Amino acid sequence: MLLLGQQTQRTCQTLNRRAFVQIGASSVLGLSLADLLRAKESGLNPGSAKAVILVWLWGGPSQLDTWDPKPNAPLEFRGPFATIPTRTPGLRFCELFPKLAGLSDKMTVLRALTTLSSDHGIAGTIGLTGSPAGGTGLDGKPLPGAPRPAVGSIVAKAMANRGRGSAAGIASPFLVIGGKLHQGKKPIIGEGGGPLGPAYDPFRLEYDPVHGTKVPALQLPKDLTPERLADRQKLMESLSEAERKVEKSLSVSTLNDYRSRAFAMLTSAKTHAMFDLSQESPKAVNAYGRTRFGQSCLLARRLVEAGVPFVQVNWSDHVEAEEDSGDGGWDHHYRNFQIMQDRHAMWLDQSLSALLRDLSERGLLESTLVLAVGEFGRDPKVNDKAGREHWPGCYSALMAGGGVVGGRVLGTSDAKAAKPADTPLTPGDLCATVHHSVGLTSEQIAGMGLTSPGRVIEELFGTK
Repeated sequence: MLLLGQQTQRTCQTLNRRAFVQIGASSVLGLSLADLLRAKESGLNPGSAKAVILVWLWGGPSQLDTWDPKPNAPLEFRGPFATIPTRTPGLRFCELFPKLAGLSDKMTVLRALTTLSSDHGIAGTIGLTGSPAGGTGLDGKPLPGAPRPAVGSIVAKAMANRGRGSAAGIASPFLVIGGKLHQGKKPIIGEGGGPLGPAYDPFRLEYDPVHGTKVPALQLPKDLTPERLADRQKLMESLSEAERKVEKSLSVSTLNDYRSRAFAMLTSAKTHAMFDLSQESPKAVNAYGRTRFGQSCLLARRLVEAGVPFVQVNWSDHVEAEEDSGDGGWDHHYRNFQIMQDRHAMWLDQSLSALLRDLSERGLLESTLVLAVGEFGRDPKVNDKAGREHWPGCYSALMAGGGVVGGRVLGTSDAKAAKPADTPLTPGDLCATVHHSVGLTSEQIAGMGLTSPGRVIEELFGTK
């Protein structure tokens, strides 16, 4: 079924638009000979991933209370939670993640990530693009350099260059499930195509537990009803009117292309079916969890299965743990342990493990890179509000599929998870590794007028 929404949204190009539809009841890239020879010598397998799912844990989860616990540290550092063994010998997780612990043989845990800022906005830009360039500093002034494209935009551009284009009628090969990221209503730089242009901005979906999948895109008249959608001429007239209201900064060719793709999406039964989670069995829906995040992960699996190359799942659009929304971000300055125990850990453990298991059972995990990470970690020392402050010095991530060898830990932190003890890695390294996983080379990056933001983490891909 189609339901029309009126949710206001501001895109990366500052266009005011409204949600116009709710749907449902609820490359291998070319490699040079030199690249192939280098890959063969290093034992790597570039290009094994046909899709990427980025699980963006906005707000910064605590490394100690997730995948890098420190049971021997003093209580004011380790916190109240015990640890549990995983399927990987010697690897222990926080006790709140038993389902993920049971799947550790399918993932690599990165425990020595470090970033440049303790500010959500700056660290968010770095996490999404691999670079702080073009973001906003603590003083509110722009940081030096032009904004880099989001890692998903670069993958989308590469896929388009290889002729994959959009999948199943979707307007972009880069989809984001979740609201536009912000910090106190201040938008985060780096979610879109940047210098690659608006054609490589993500096409945004939002999942609402009550109404199902929403597609914010074009502003259409309030009187447009589902019945009128059957009248193709009237729909085209409405889209034309929306186009005339768009800011002049976008080219006519870009608008015409976007309009045609949006219209094709609206009238595509295949696209509607892809978004419709009611087609999933109750068992599958329950496995992911009937939360906004859980059903967003299920939707991500459906999109990848349909051929979408890059899907980003936002845990929340805001960094703070909001009581009313139930799935606010990971910025736990207070009541960290209560929030973790009551909902955040339980939901993440259930939904992310369901995604990994589902992809594996469907034969999709080897060709789908899954990365779960936030913009930084949390202060190892518990504060006087039973919370943890921002901590850019050390944090953790999970990577699975897409050629990544499972059952490994890469990097170690010191005794209090305050800084890397070895193998420090950066968000730029993560971005470069995502590029590598889909077969994107440094030469191809240069062809987009960009440089690689970091080094490929080759240790993820070699023989086990």
